[in-house]
Amino acid sequence: MVDAVMRRGRRRAREQMASAAQSSAALAYAAMGWPVCAGVHPLRGAPGAPETGRACSCDRVGCPAPGAHPLSPAWQIQATVDTAVIRRWWLAKPEANVILVTGRVFDVLDVPAAAGTAALGRMERCGVATGPVAVSAGDRMMFFVATRLAADEEEWWSCHLDCEPESVTQAGGLRWHCRNSYVLAPPSRHGTGLAAYWIREPGDHPLPDVLRPLEYLVDACEETA
Repeated sequence: MVDAVMRRGRRRAREQMASAAQSSAALAYAAMGWPVCAGVHPLRGAPGAPETGRACSCDRVGCPAPGAHPLSPAWQIQATVDTAVIRRWWLAKPEANVILVTGRVFDVLDVPAAAGTAALGRMERCGVATGPVAVSAGDRMMFFVATRLAADEEEWWSCHLDCEPESVTQAGGLRWHCRNSYVLAPPSRHGTGLAAYWIREPGDHPLPDVLRPLEYLVDACEETA
């Protein structure tokens, strides 16, 4: 009995620390001018959540992106840098993940981790600025770049909850999050149980123009496909 109580106490302490980290991260992103909205969160016991068959806090059974999508379908309207609003969100939903909305201040080039690691190493050896870089859910790497509006509608594609990114023959595995898209921000936790984390902090690495890192990422995707 005592052991069970201690385990519950430790679990609550970990959950409280995680919640504090989420709200602190959301406020820090807002302070940089990055639009934020509240996300869903993995259910306790995820992945799999065997007691309910669900891994995500949303009402959707078999959610294809557990823990990795906005809480509200009105996320594009709600996304904000208003710290008062953000505090209210995380006060009401302390377990909420942090979602960053793309296509306003920054875009995200999202590639398989193997391609991202290869491209990052090559850019460092060539002295090319990488900008902020994060690992999301363990098997993808995200390169944050300055927003660049495409002149051609076919030059960009979004990654909605129910939308698979278009396949691009010359850059298999590359996703360009820009208008109408979003990414799961560190230190949020995916339904797989893995947390997103920074390997190049945004405060230390300004957003580069998209074209230079894109060149290296396309090459790396071709080589690792």
